[in-house]
Amino acid sequence: MKIPPRARRALTRLRRDVSFLALGAPLHLVVGFQLLMEFGLGRDIVGGDDSGGPVALGLMLLVTTACVPVLTAAQVWRFRRLLGIGIPRPGWRRLWRQFGYHGLVGVLFGWLELLVVGLLSAGATAFLAPVWIYALPERWPVAGLGYTVRGVCLFAAGLIVLAAAPVAAAALVRLEVRVAPGLLGRDAEEDLVRRVVDLTESRAGAVDAADAERRRIERDLHDGAQQRLVSLALNLGLARATLKDLPPKAREVIDAAHQEAKEAIEELNSLVRGLHPAVLDELGLDAALSGLAARAPLPVRLRVDLSRRPAPAVEAVAYFVVSEALANVAKHAREATRAEVTVTLLGGILRVVIADDGPGGADAVRGSGLRGLAQRVRSVDGTFRMSSPVGGPTMMNVELPCRN
Repeated sequence: MKIPPRARRALTRLRRDVSFLALGAPLHLVVGFQLLMEFGLGRDIVGGDDSGGPVALGLMLLVTTACVPVLTAAQVWRFRRLLGIGIPRPGWRRLWRQFGYHGLVGVLFGWLELLVVGLLSAGATAFLAPVWIYALPERWPVAGLGYTVRGVCLFAAGLIVLAAAPVAAAALVRLEVRVAPGLLGRDAEEDLVRRVVDLTESRAGAVDAADAERRRIERDLHDGAQQRLVSLALNLGLARATLKDLPPKAREVIDAAHQEAKEAIEELNSLVRGLHPAVLDELGLDAALSGLAARAPLPVRLRVDLSRRPAPAVEAVAYFVVSEALANVAKHAREATRAEVTVTLLGGILRVVIADDGPGGADAVRGSGLRGLAQRVRSVDGTFRMSSPVGGPTMMNVELPCRN
């Protein structure tokens, strides 16, 4: 006979819940029994005396405390293996909560688990009472028709218990799921700290991956498209120099194409340098910024004081900030006559200051380029500050953590 899907799911849940409760009962009651022994409440049961005194009490308390982490690990495994619920392992600061769970709440859960599992077993036995009665040999006192009424009553009672036990088991499992993670797992503060650490690590990985991707794009452009454009410009220049008998219009086309190729090469060079210049990897931040200052359309005073090389991701951010800042000065601060760039490494902070004598008025809130700079700086936990009053001067202050 094929079991309906709903009944099959109900049986699967019941088997899971009963297994969960049956395994939890001994784990919950072991500490309760130890506590009873420690406080002398169980000595009459085992026939012991009180000759141990405080030393024995302290020793048993120490053993119980040492068992708490082991029991916590067992409970965490039980929740994960049978219910698929992960409980983050707590630190030693949460030991007192674990002790409270195993010594108080867990003991209550243990007795409830025994009750539910016992009721389920008793219900199954009572449900099968008519079978047992008629299956026994006739010489047994409980065999025969005289026990038919009792068998029917037991069958009815077992049926009621079997109908109620799954509901009770599911309710107890839900109660444990609500209570146990708060006492056995990490608290909200520990979870928040752990999440911050995870997010910091993942963000650092994303920044490194983005930096590596920029390096790859720079290499592809430098070794691929740029070399093709250089070859095209050389061929056009060679054609212009050797083919003297071409019509004037053809020579004009070749001259225009040659000029366009040279301008494309220059634009591609600027794009490559903006992505990630090769000199930054080879010679470091000082040489790369010196190239930026030399190509700037206005005089730039550069001072770089580095006792050691920062991390590659930090170097890339610092170079990007200076490059974009000088480009903004050339584009927007047309009245500026000079700029100054200072890069210093103080302890674990790389400080970059860019200043110009332009008319000011730059707004980091409204300017999308400045917002992009601030976001790039924050990607490595840096700080971005800008001062640009109307009338000038404009000063950009960036601090980047640099811990090798």
